[in-house]
Parts: sequence; structure tokens; C-alpha cells
Amino acid sequence: EESNVTQRDQDGSEDQDSKKGQSKTTGTMKKEEEEGKKKKKKKPIVCLIIGMAGSGKTTLLQRLNSHSHQHKIPSYILNLDPAVAKVPYSPNIDIRETVQYKEVMKQYNLGPNGGILTALNLFATRFGQVMGFVDKRAEEVKYCYVDTPGQIEVFTWSASGQIITETFASSYPTVLVYVVDTPRTVNSPTTFMSNMMYACSIMYKSQLPFIIAFNKVEVTSHETATRWMTDFDAFQEAINQDKSYMSTFTRSMSLVLDEFYKNIRTVGVSAATGLGIDKFYEAVESAAKEYEEVFMPMMEKKRKLAAERKAEKEKREIAKIKKEMQDSKGLKAMNHEDEGDEGGNYKRVPKRMPDGGIHL
Repeated sequence: EESNVTQRDQDGSEDQDSKKGQSKTTGTMKKEEEEGKKKKKKKPIVCLIIGMAGSGKTTLLQRLNSHSHQHKIPSYILNLDPAVAKVPYSPNIDIRETVQYKEVMKQYNLGPNGGILTALNLFATRFGQVMGFVDKRAEEVKYCYVDTPGQIEVFTWSASGQIITETFASSYPTVLVYVVDTPRTVNSPTTFMSNMMYACSIMYKSQLPFIIAFNKVEVTSHETATRWMTDFDAFQEAINQDKSYMSTFTRSMSLVLDEFYKNIRTVGVSAATGLGIDKFYEAVESAAKEYEEVFMPMMEKKRKLAAERKAEKEKREIAKIKKEMQDSKGLKAMNHEDEGDEGGNYKRVPKRMPDGGIHL
């Protein structure tokens, strides 16, 4: 059910990930490294499109692709939904060409959701090839759009989704775009709170710049939702009209999420008509700037701490080995013993344990 990752160019031609048999001298490589340090490489902004099923993720990506072509903005598209029958855009990399979703279901006796999760896990094992393709085009494209599975939990709470997100975030400015179905959200304060709680949990889990895109504003304006985020009394008034048991919980959570609302970007868009797309790109650029100013220093700090802890651990291990060798004159640390044959010939061999194992 698996095959190598395939990249498609804009003209539909394929490019397999192959190694070129060209070698460079040491002097040339050093010169290129020095030039690379002097000139900072251009990096595309990665937009991970996530959201509840039916919120319009794929349609929004089609609109972004159309906008990119119209304004001649170089972009790169990845489709990570293995179960989708047809997409309204031409992805450069498509998971369906690497992993056969239905074959995965048959082979592992899985249902639809299990099949999607397993297909994504299999694809994640070859994500190094994907990053290789993206790296080759990194200086040519401005945006890299990633369409995720319709079942939001498959991507946001799975190991493969975390691997893909962290891999992108460690190499390129990465922004999470949470798509919300505006008509359903503004008609129910409980649905609105459910979306906000899910968005809050994803943002704090990933710790990446976050944008809430209220989609389908051509049907219903998102002003009600944004007012609920900024005006506590307006939301309480809407909650008071709901007499269900959920209203009490929703009322309590509105106070908890107050800090979340202050630090989140929101934008109203229409995937169908293109309304609000310009503001969407302004939010993306602002989020990318936040990535450079906040996320990258935080990542560098974590890497430095991890390197220091690793060095300290190695230092303790070396000190421990030296002490054991000094105390036992090298015999205990080596874990060796003498073994002789019938002719009286002896040799040093690994020490055998009572359970039949060997200490090397």
C-alpha cells in the first residue's frame, strides 16, 4: 500500500527523489557554506489548514490556490487527506499517491477513521522525502499550504500529526489556521464555545502562531462571534437564552478563555467568493513575524538546554566509568573473564551472566 513520495510540478510532471552522483571538493563545499551564512536563505511560510469536518478547509485552500495563481504568487500545496475522493486543486505532493487508503483498511482490518490514522502514520515515516522536495523549492515559493484530514483529531492529536507539525516548525515559519463554520457557530453559543476550547487546546499544545478563520461569511457575518470574544456581557446575554445544562459550563469557560481571546488573531473569509482573503494574508504575515520574534528564540533556548543536559549526562557517565576502572583496576569496567580449553590455553572472553546472557 506504500510507494515513494512523488512531487508534481505545476505542469503536472513528476520528480522522483533521487540522489545525484555528483561530488564536490572540500574547498568548494566550505566556500558554499560561507556564502550561505552571509546570505540568509528565503523561507516560505507554511500554513497548516485545520478545522472541524465540514468547516470548509479544502474549499478555502482552493480559494488560496486560486488567489496565488491570479496574483502570480509562487506557492506549494500538500494534501494530507488520504480518504478524499477529489480535491479542487492540483497538489504538488499528494498522500494518496504514496499510501492507498482502502488497501490499508483491508490489510489491517480497520474502519474509516483507523484507516486514515494509519495511512497518515505510514506517510509520516517518509516525511523526510517530503521535506527534501520542499527544501528544493524553498527559495522559489512564498507560501506552502497543507490540507489536513477532515477528522481534526486524526491530525492534531496523533503522533504523525505532531511529527509533521514539528518538522515544518523546525525548518520554516509555520502558522496554524483553524477554520470555523461561521453560520453554525454564531447560531449557538455552545457550539461557539466548543470551537474556542478546541482552538485554545491546539494552540497551547503546538505553541505556534495561531489564526482563527471564520469561514462562510457570505452566508452569515462573523461579527457576532468576534463580539462574543471581546464583550463578556454580550456573550452572557446569549447564554442566558440557552436553558440547557451545558449553558452553566459554557458560562464558566467564557471567563477562563478571556486571556486566550486577547492573544488570538481572527479574520472573516469566504472560501466561496474570496471575501476577506486580503485580510487573511495580512494575518498570515503578522503570524509569520511572531514566529520569527517569539517561537524561534524559544526553540533555540530549548535546543541549548537539551544540548547542555546531554553534555552533562555524558560527563557523568564518563566520570562513573573512570571511577569503576580505578576501583577495580579495569576488570569491573571491562566485564571480562579468563576461559581455558583442555590443552591449558587461556583467552579473554566476555563475561557470561547466570541467565546465559553476555556482558560485552
